[in-house]
Amino acid sequence: MGLIGGMARTAVVAGTATAVSNRVSRRQAGRWAAQDAYAAQQQQAYSAPQEQYAPPQQYSPPPASAPDTDDLIAQLEKLGRLRDSGVLSDEEFAAQKARLLG
Repeated sequence: MGLIGGMARTAVVAGTATAVSNRVSRRQAGRWAAQDAYAAQQQQAYSAPQEQYAPPQQYSPPPASAPDTDDLIAQLEKLGRLRDSGVLSDEEFAAQKARLLG
């Protein structure tokens, strides 16, 4: 292999090394850019005023479990006695009865 062959081999090796180096540099720059974008996004999220966020969604409480039939009967009897004694009006009695019966 002569002088020209050695120079050609050196050129190929140098060109390959340059291409690999450039690819690694681009990939690393892309990773750094992604990290910077993520950090900026997190910083904005923490420094943004609270007015931009919707209030937490309010969930209704789970429905009350059905009372025992004995307990239900006792409560209805108590409501009936309160209505009969005049403490509850017929409308109040009906509303409370409807609430108990669900």
